[in-house]
Amino acid sequence: MLATCSCRNSEPAKIGTTAPDFTVSDGQKTVQLSQLRGKPVLLNFWATWCAPCVQEVPSLVQLQSQMGSKVTVFAVSMDQDEAAYRAFTLKRMAGLLTVRDPDHKSSAMYGTFAYPESFLIDKDGKIQRKFVGPVEWTSPEMIDYFNKL
Repeated sequence: MLATCSCRNSEPAKIGTTAPDFTVSDGQKTVQLSQLRGKPVLLNFWATWCAPCVQEVPSLVQLQSQMGSKVTVFAVSMDQDEAAYRAFTLKRMAGLLTVRDPDHKSSAMYGTFAYPESFLIDKDGKIQRKFVGPVEWTSPEMIDYFNKL
C-alpha cells in the first residue's frame, strides 16, 4: 500500500484553491489525482463500514453512468479491510474509479474527518464545492450543476 502527496502543509483544502495532489496505489491500481485534469472530478472519500457512504454509492454509480465521459467520479476508500473493500466494490461500484487508502493520507490532505465527504474539482484542478454527508448526486440540481462546469 502506497499513498503519497505533494502537499507540504496540513491545512485543509479550500474552495477556489488548487486541489491538493496525491497518488494512491492499492496493489491493484495506482491513481494520481492531477492526471484526471481536463474534465470535472467528483472526489469522494468513503468507507464500506460507513452507513451514509453505503447509502450514497448507488447515486455515485448512477451519476457516472448518466454523465459518462463529462465527469470522473473518483472514490477513495478509507477501508482497512482489503477483502471487504474488494467484495463491496466488485458488487456495487462497477464503472467507478476507486482505490483504497487505509492510511487516510489522501483524506487528511483535504481536512476530512467524517465520511462521506466529497469535493467537486473543475477541469483545471480547482476545488469548486465541498459536500459533507451523503448527497443525491443525480438530483436535477446536481445534474444541472455538473452540466454547467
